[in-house]
Amino acid sequence: MESTLWAERKQWFFKPNSGYGSKGAYRGEKLTRRVFAEILQGGYVAQHMAAPGERSVCVNDGEPVPLKYDMRCYVYDGQVQLVAARLYQGQTTNFRTPGGGFAPVYLVG
Repeated sequence: MESTLWAERKQWFFKPNSGYGSKGAYRGEKLTRRVFAEILQGGYVAQHMAAPGERSVCVNDGEPVPLKYDMRCYVYDGQVQLVAARLYQGQTTNFRTPGGGFAPVYLVG
């Protein structure tokens, strides 16, 4: 299994069980053998890479602009407390993107 996981590491993010945000997280394609060996000692979760979704948003002049989105559920004591979405362009979420930032999430059903 170790050799298979190493061969497929570019498809995975490795996150510490006790981490939050991106603290201690590793993108599989950036892993060194040394860090990979530490991850295999335990205490990490492997999360399959998922490309961000995309929405068209009308900004300043009304022209639709494609923005990526990141949706998160904030959980406490096993219960969802808040659902939030962030709109952005580029590699990481940020609040400088015109039309980006927090976006409303409506739960249906």
